[in-house]
Amino acid sequence: MQYVMPTYGRQPITFSHGEGAWLWDTAGKRYLDALCGIAVTGLGHAHPRITAALSEQAGRLIHSSNLYHIKAQEELAERLCTLAAMDNVFFCNSGAEANEAAIKIARLYGHRKDVSKPSIVVMEQSFHGRTMATLSATGSRKVQAGFEPLLAGFARVPYNDVAAVELAAANNPDIVAILVEPVQGEGGINIPDDNYLPALREICDRNNWLLMLDEVQSGMGRTGAWFAHQLSGIKPDVMTLAKGLGNGFPIGACLARGAAAEVLQPGSHGSTFGGNPLASVAAMTTLSIIEEENLLPRATALGDEIVRALGEKLSGVPGIRELRNKGLMIAIELEQPCGELVARGLDAGLLINVTADKVLRLLPPLILSDEQVQILVDGVAGLITTFTAASAVETAE
Repeated sequence: MQYVMPTYGRQPITFSHGEGAWLWDTAGKRYLDALCGIAVTGLGHAHPRITAALSEQAGRLIHSSNLYHIKAQEELAERLCTLAAMDNVFFCNSGAEANEAAIKIARLYGHRKDVSKPSIVVMEQSFHGRTMATLSATGSRKVQAGFEPLLAGFARVPYNDVAAVELAAANNPDIVAILVEPVQGEGGINIPDDNYLPALREICDRNNWLLMLDEVQSGMGRTGAWFAHQLSGIKPDVMTLAKGLGNGFPIGACLARGAAAEVLQPGSHGSTFGGNPLASVAAMTTLSIIEEENLLPRATALGDEIVRALGEKLSGVPGIRELRNKGLMIAIELEQPCGELVARGLDAGLLINVTADKVLRLLPPLILSDEQVQILVDGVAGLITTFTAASAVETAE
């Protein structure tokens, strides 16, 4: 660790291997992975088809360059655009890079409309990445602090507040786009009203803005649809993906349609590694498995069952504010900070996460079995019950 920059408060554990929803540490202890590397390994660990596809492709060609045609990339682009009803796609290596591409599309789109200082509406409590542009777009002072001056060109409003967007539209003639998560992940699994995305779509249409959806965490079947916005019946102009797209192999994508799809041209953007043969094969195989194993309805059923069972077990337990989910994006919001639950989870053989200080976040794999659901529910309910009981005693004292 001495030679690794201390950018993470790492847990005192190292994993040696995994299989499905299980991970083993170097001491041989087994853990149920209810975090999936933060919504990445949706198909679990060491999936045999992904392992075989990567091994075969690595034996042929790992990387060429985007200076040349890449067959696997073109096949992946067609598949994604068909699934999302989009026109084209730019490939990169991460969610932050995909969102950078979206921001550049919006700015260039604005300049071509003769807007000298294009502005993008972004949301409080959002998270879009840690590059300077995506950090500036992110709605968290905690991750922005110390990196000022941030980039200009972002108009921030509360999440799930259509009236605030309308007010921004009335007061800022330089707005050219909205960038929003269909479900806020890092912000605490915040789920907007059903009419929120349709209302944003209408505002964008009325003002000739781009609607840009950050589906980095909510995409790839996690909410029970290929992409969370499909549950609202709308189409974005730009959509970003990463995380679960390669089931652990780094790949990001920025998809566009209509006018947004015509903005980037040769020389206006690029990526050395983006969409290389190995990454493209990883993503294509991931898509095929999700489809062939019918995992979209499974994600819906799993998420609803986990929340139902947790609600039953935690009924009457004090200190719980709300349980909520959209598919397998699951939140148990407590009334007090609960970061220590992460370490307690490790002791209990569970990999969980706490975000927004008070939200226990679960992002389990789409391939979770019924037996593993029960293990997860029993484990999480036990952790929360013990934690809230101890907190009640401390408060009483």
